[in-house]
Amino acid sequence: MAEVKKTRKRKTMTQEVLHRLIKNKGAVLGAIFLIALTIAALISPFIFDYQTDVIGQNLPLKLRPPGLEHWFGTDEYGRDLFARVMYGSRYSLAIGVGSVGVGLVIGSVLGSLAGFYGGWWDSIIMRGIDIFYSIPNILKAVVIVSMLGTSTINLIIALAISCATNFARIVRASVMTVRDLEYVESSYAMGLPTWKIIVKHILPNCLSPIIVQTTLLIGTTIISASSLSFLGIGVPAPAPEWGALLSAGRSHIRDASYMCVIPGLAILFTVLALNLLGDGLRDALDPKLKK
Repeated sequence: MAEVKKTRKRKTMTQEVLHRLIKNKGAVLGAIFLIALTIAALISPFIFDYQTDVIGQNLPLKLRPPGLEHWFGTDEYGRDLFARVMYGSRYSLAIGVGSVGVGLVIGSVLGSLAGFYGGWWDSIIMRGIDIFYSIPNILKAVVIVSMLGTSTINLIIALAISCATNFARIVRASVMTVRDLEYVESSYAMGLPTWKIIVKHILPNCLSPIIVQTTLLIGTTIISASSLSFLGIGVPAPAPEWGALLSAGRSHIRDASYMCVIPGLAILFTVLALNLLGDGLRDALDPKLKK
């Protein structure tokens, strides 16, 4: 009976969060846009052939303005910009989600150790985090990519390190607020190992700030990845990553401004949607807003 009541309570709490989230129009719009973008990223390989439609050159069609035949126009090599922007969403979303996912794992481990054990564990881990945190994210990424070489995987690793510092701070603060509660002491009394207590009993109670930070960091990471690609040290050419498209279009900003405007709008709307969803999740998960 107790387990049934717990399950009902959890479902009720989930329904309350979803209800408050749905009432937030900005969060709903952001979620709809992100769902549509994810679907576009998933189906783009079935709609466009990478070799011919995305990176294949067709010089007689170069710099065609947006129209019925080419919705977003064509670039300086005659490549359809709509196909490149749509296919490029795969790179931007993969880098954003991948970097934040890796950073979440690393940051959660470090933050949990620092917050749960305290003492010299806390001092060593957090002083190292402070050193990394004091260096601008772009500068860290530039140094790491320069050392490891230009590739999508190396870019994800470089951005994941920046994400890990943010997650470590948040997880540490959350763990410190719950580590001395009665249910944690009861778990110790039952003889559960420390790692199981952290994973099964402490981290689940720290999910609210982690979820919100994850959503917001994906948007920040997409901007950082686009900035690095714009500088020429991100996703290597001819991959149609949005920052690389911006970089390619800057030389034609006067005579074909759509080459910069359209990828820029793709980045803008994606990050805006993530921020709207993150703000909505923060409000929905805030216990102070429960009635």
